[in-house]
Amino acid sequence: MNWDLSALYKSQSELDADVEAVKQKAKSFEAICKNRLKLLSPTEFLEVLREYESISQTLGKFMTYAFLRFASDSSNGSFYAKYQEHYSSISEYLLFFELEFNKLTRQKQEEFIEAAPKYRFYLKSLQEEKPYQLSTKEERILLKKDLTSSSAWSRLFDEHFSRLKFSFDGEKLSEEEVLAKLHSPDREVRKKAATSLSKTLKIHQPLLGYIFNMIKTDHKIDCELRGYKTPEMARHMDNKISQKSVDALINSAEKSFDLVQEYYKKKAELLGYEKLYDYDRYAPLEACEKEYSFEESKQIVLKAFEKFSPQMAKIAKEAFEEGWIDVYPKENKRGGAFSHPATPDSHPYVLLNHTNRRRDLFTLAHELGHAIHQYLSRDVGYLGTDTPLTTSETASVFAEMLVFDYIKSDLSEEEKIALYAGKIEDIFATLYRQINFTTFERAVHANEGELSLEEFNKVWIQESQKMFGDSVTLTKQYETWWSYIPHFIHSPFYCYAYSYGQLLVLALYGLYKSGKDKNFIENYLCFLSSGGSKSPKELIGKFGFDIESTEFWDIGIAEVKKLLEEFALLKRV
Repeated sequence: MNWDLSALYKSQSELDADVEAVKQKAKSFEAICKNRLKLLSPTEFLEVLREYESISQTLGKFMTYAFLRFASDSSNGSFYAKYQEHYSSISEYLLFFELEFNKLTRQKQEEFIEAAPKYRFYLKSLQEEKPYQLSTKEERILLKKDLTSSSAWSRLFDEHFSRLKFSFDGEKLSEEEVLAKLHSPDREVRKKAATSLSKTLKIHQPLLGYIFNMIKTDHKIDCELRGYKTPEMARHMDNKISQKSVDALINSAEKSFDLVQEYYKKKAELLGYEKLYDYDRYAPLEACEKEYSFEESKQIVLKAFEKFSPQMAKIAKEAFEEGWIDVYPKENKRGGAFSHPATPDSHPYVLLNHTNRRRDLFTLAHELGHAIHQYLSRDVGYLGTDTPLTTSETASVFAEMLVFDYIKSDLSEEEKIALYAGKIEDIFATLYRQINFTTFERAVHANEGELSLEEFNKVWIQESQKMFGDSVTLTKQYETWWSYIPHFIHSPFYCYAYSYGQLLVLALYGLYKSGKDKNFIENYLCFLSSGGSKSPKELIGKFGFDIESTEFWDIGIAEVKKLLEEFALLKRV
């Protein structure tokens, strides 16, 4: 139930030998190629590009290994830091390449792009980044300083949370364990869990607020140095999408907040509550929530994937059998869940914190969706596997929908009500809550200077209230809950990608279920296999959708309405 990292490195000596070898390759690469790109023929440039990719892949490989060691046990912080330093120093030898490519004449660039069709999207993306690149000397300084700026604050956040304990009925619980209790059928347990979470967060808020302020300041400096017009512009460029597309998404979501409010009012009625409080949002609508052991979850996911695509099931089976997955919560382990793509010469790694809840079944499907996407895209090469967040979240949420459809047919009416409620709440968490997070970040980053804890709390409540309206009563203690969201620290403006992926999946899944696209499964697997080698607009365009259009996002919203209508038709026994 733990990772087998031998697919990356079998021993410390093998790791260190790889680091030393790639250092020498990088030094040689700089010595031979720096200031010479303009002299190369297209064929010679392609060879140089392949060497650059090979060196970059090895850097990614040893950093993946160091990160996974740290994620599974935060006491490995010094080990992780050691290889971050190696990564930073070796990366300096490569800095010239992308900068020098962007100094070439447009004609020369186009000749090189023509000779390297596999790398076309990567090179075109470099051209778009040119206005925001600094000189080699300035880029080197920023690379060096990253070890003591945003990455350092991210590491502090992770280490701090992995050590935090939350008091609950005489026990000391981890973050994952106390959050799991917010899904308890017992209202008093949920209330106690919310109090425990809030009380501990409040104690640690001075540090957590300071970390957020430092991330905000560091991000602002980066934006100013590079000339980004808004704090979120860099994220949109990374995601290969336009501000127009993101604004259309947010507008469509905010216009439909009434769906959230309608649902929670219905839930309060079903639970027999006069008021639904923040700690009641995940209350199950069944007397005793069905548990899913990891083995049960595994079998359900495999069968659901097999029904859609035997190829997907085969990859998932390999993940279970070959040590790709770290399953259970443990001391010093990072909270949450993720799938790390690693490198094309190995395989992805999935981190879970499985506690036998229904949501853990869907988390398993979600992360394996990512892993299958990452695995299928290996053939586009290391430089092409860096999938924008917007399309990477599509694969994970689509996998959840496959599992939802698979299990609902064999359930009783009472169980279906609970399943639908859970799925709707997952969609709300992935779609509307992430829009809330994004507008919260927009408000935070728009403020000049450092924010006080009171200001953070106020903005958090204001943005949350927009979504919940009068359907959920937000308690005083809820105001601190912004401080445990890791994406605000690790990846500013990351969160809208979840919303993007959710609505995109609902539109795609609606197309799949309609049967109108006879080649849907083939097209979908081709979409996954493309990784980050094409733009989201081009990839989604193959299904006949335009992500720049508000009407497109409304298709996804319509699917949410459909789920709510199906839920309303279910009769509680």
